[in-house]
Amino acid sequence: MLRTSLVLGLVAALTAGCTLTSGSGDNQESTVTLVTHDSFAAPQQVLDAFRQQTGIKLDILKKGDAGALTNSLVLTKANPIGDVAYGVDSTFASRALSEGVFDPYTSPEADRGPQRYAVDPEHRLSAVDLGDVCVNIDTNWFAQKGLPTPASYDDLADPRYKDLLVVENPATSSPGLAFLLGTIAKYGEQGWQNYWTRLKDNGAKTVSGWEEAYSQDFSGSSGKGPRPIVVSYASSPAAEIGDDGKPRTKALLDTCYRQVEYAGVLTGARQPDKAKKVIDFLLSQQFQTTVAENMYVYPAREGVNLPSGWAQSAPLPPNPATLPSDQVGNGRERWIAQWRSLLGQ
Repeated sequence: MLRTSLVLGLVAALTAGCTLTSGSGDNQESTVTLVTHDSFAAPQQVLDAFRQQTGIKLDILKKGDAGALTNSLVLTKANPIGDVAYGVDSTFASRALSEGVFDPYTSPEADRGPQRYAVDPEHRLSAVDLGDVCVNIDTNWFAQKGLPTPASYDDLADPRYKDLLVVENPATSSPGLAFLLGTIAKYGEQGWQNYWTRLKDNGAKTVSGWEEAYSQDFSGSSGKGPRPIVVSYASSPAAEIGDDGKPRTKALLDTCYRQVEYAGVLTGARQPDKAKKVIDFLLSQQFQTTVAENMYVYPAREGVNLPSGWAQSAPLPPNPATLPSDQVGNGRERWIAQWRSLLGQ
């Protein structure tokens, strides 16, 4: 949780600031529905301060992970289930855009950093945070076994690490899809299937989603599962600090794929003008300061300090893999189908 002093400072900044003010003087209260993923979290004091300043009460509607959220938005686009959405990530952004889910809007806050991650010339999506997907390892497990820690994609297929890796299904999991895209970026269209065959032969276990992989199968989490290697996030080690103040896990920074989460005004929103104010809020300094401690992601806005200790335990990957949005959009369903055939899923 945020320290009390920090939360009070955010509240004061929100209530005193002018960046989120309507400009019309009309602060009659109304409810705006924010459709998001299950991991959305923000200090209630900050949400209350936004409500006090703008007259907008946020009704939070959670719809699973990024993939499930995107599917829900696409299926309901003719009669949208909300006014604004947050959590469609870079692995699914092209689908949401091609389906016409979002309306154009350029927030005055967008030039403070989010524009670096723009994926649409019409500005229908604004970057809110980064959640790079990386392989994580249980460093204590390897130390106890006297086994060198892996560092690369190739290491994961080394017989020394047989039966140690758990990954998520890219057909049902956002980090699973990001990991698949990372292997495609690494090995190319001609080589990724051979790599996955090597992983399969080396005993890699596939599960449906991150919660199962990390909380049940991974030995470095509270679940104390049997496998010391898992596909998770670059920020995950920040949640695994031991009694000695040191992280018990580590992200392998040579296996990271950049995953950006976006927000946008839904096409057909009942309150599009107030939905735009929600976008401004999500990109504001006040909200961006909360995302690391509350959702374990990195803020998209420049100049936002990370929690103490993150520089050591959860540094932002300097050179994550990426693929162009149009390439992901054109290849995603084909790659998933090929993966399922290859892995028998």
